[in-house]
Amino acid sequence: MAESPLVKLVPEDDFALLLAGTSNGLFLRARTLFARGDEHWGKRDLFELHSEADELEICLDDYGARWNTRYHFFTELTASIRGFSLAGLSLEHLHRRLDGYGIHGHGGAAQSECLKLGLERSREFVQRSLMTLLTGLFDEAALVDIGVPLEAAALKPAGVPPVRFQLPRTLGIENLADENQRIAEVASKYMQACEMLEQAGLVPLECPKGRDALLLERCREEHARVFEATVHNLQSAYDTHIKNTTQESSDPRLPLLRGHISTCLHLLQAVTQLIHFMERHESGERGAEAQERLTKLIRREEVTDIVVNTLLERAIWALGAGSSLAAELLPSYTDVGTVQVDLPEGVTLHARPIALVVAVVNHYGTPVEITIGDKAANAGSILEVMILAGSNPEARTVSFQGDARPIADLQCLIEAGAGEQGLDDLPESLAYLRG
Repeated sequence: MAESPLVKLVPEDDFALLLAGTSNGLFLRARTLFARGDEHWGKRDLFELHSEADELEICLDDYGARWNTRYHFFTELTASIRGFSLAGLSLEHLHRRLDGYGIHGHGGAAQSECLKLGLERSREFVQRSLMTLLTGLFDEAALVDIGVPLEAAALKPAGVPPVRFQLPRTLGIENLADENQRIAEVASKYMQACEMLEQAGLVPLECPKGRDALLLERCREEHARVFEATVHNLQSAYDTHIKNTTQESSDPRLPLLRGHISTCLHLLQAVTQLIHFMERHESGERGAEAQERLTKLIRREEVTDIVVNTLLERAIWALGAGSSLAAELLPSYTDVGTVQVDLPEGVTLHARPIALVVAVVNHYGTPVEITIGDKAANAGSILEVMILAGSNPEARTVSFQGDARPIADLQCLIEAGAGEQGLDDLPESLAYLRG
């Protein structure tokens, strides 16, 4: 008996009938929103729009519509609506929470006002873009014979946007001894995130070609996702270890620090979605004709202007404006000390001992400075310590300055031979280095 094929082709006209039902919810919501004129769309509106577009995109992808000439552009429009709705959700969430974050008076009133104005400009751009994309979707549905509802109808709301339950992001967050150490680690990671964004070189630019070059070199989608994930992990570390603790309730600097983190995160979430929209064609998923038609609907230079000159600029400011808080918190929640230790006979600072030094510092997550001779370096950076040790090959004395906990372990490590006889010979207090 002949086997049935694993995949059966669906006639294009039949698929149009299927889409008429599947896309009905998205078109009804679009007509309802259009009927409200210039009224601003709220968080629930954007959530419902995103949900409908997401469901429709899943259906289109399940049937391979992205690779079908007739339905390709319809699919691209749907995907773009989903992405812009998600960007709008992040911005709307920030708009509703911004005053509660308390950062408006921190970092300067003028800069805070620029943040509010930039946020409003971005929200207006996203809504205007969504109206253009939805209008384009109606037009494309008519071209490919997909039936759509003729007018807004009574449509039950999708409900309040649900809380997304998620396990704490504890990977990379060490088991910490007490609340003070938890706060110190978050403050340290905050400063590292600030340094990452500052070193990215993402500066405002008026020239559209300059913005294109900047994004191509320094903020492609993979960069944007790293920036977003770094700040997301920072917020998750705060919520896991600090939120709702006695320390948070007694130190107003802590919730303010979280306000800076959250503000930056929501802006970066919108950045990721808009950069994904711009780069989608470069992956080969979007054909040249579809890209040209989308460009007529949403001008690339306007998207790059919002991304570079508003969202990224304000995200970097929001995080940077809280760096002084993080710097204040570190000495408040760490017992800073200095230790000087002589290298045992036969021990030199080469790759293996240096890797263990760095592992100790990163285990605690608080900054430690290493000094050899008259030069110092970040003891948590293997590259910096390698360069420092290499430039002082004859030195036999090493100093560490920072949190008393890691420097006590560093002294113990060096005095025990820096692991040169094997990790099993290290004291039990350094057992975490064996894992």
